[in-house]
Amino acid sequence: MTPVDNSEPLLAWSTPIVALVVAAGGGLALGIAALAAPIEGPGRLLVGLAALGLLVIAGLGFRQRPRILVSSTTPPGLVVNRLRGPVEYRRDQITRVRIVTYPRLGRRVPMLEIDVAAGDDERLLIFGRWDLGTHPQDVFDALAVQGLVPGEN
Repeated sequence: MTPVDNSEPLLAWSTPIVALVVAAGGGLALGIAALAAPIEGPGRLLVGLAALGLLVIAGLGFRQRPRILVSSTTPPGLVVNRLRGPVEYRRDQITRVRIVTYPRLGRRVPMLEIDVAAGDDERLLIFGRWDLGTHPQDVFDALAVQGLVPGEN
């Protein structure tokens, strides 16, 4: 892991702001309903937990924007925003980038998998459509054009 370059990114992907605002609005509406609606205790608890869940999802989404970006350093690197802040991986630290489909709710969903290695620290980063705001194949193709997909250069 290296210090993050704060210059302008070449490309960036993240959860759409509209989706995060809708999730936050839904959380607020459920929170108001949990407090104001004449429902029994267990129902109030469940609605309150749903409100808290939506607010946490929205907060995490806003905190990690943009989720992935290609830095404008030479050569370009990959910056991943995590809960603790952004982490930049150089091209030589990216060991594999691929699209993998996982079964979810009766259909196969594509996910972008990125294997990175920084010294003795190896990580598998997995991003779906929610994280990227677009189809993972589009991000894979853009990373390949930037030379960030090992074996695709």
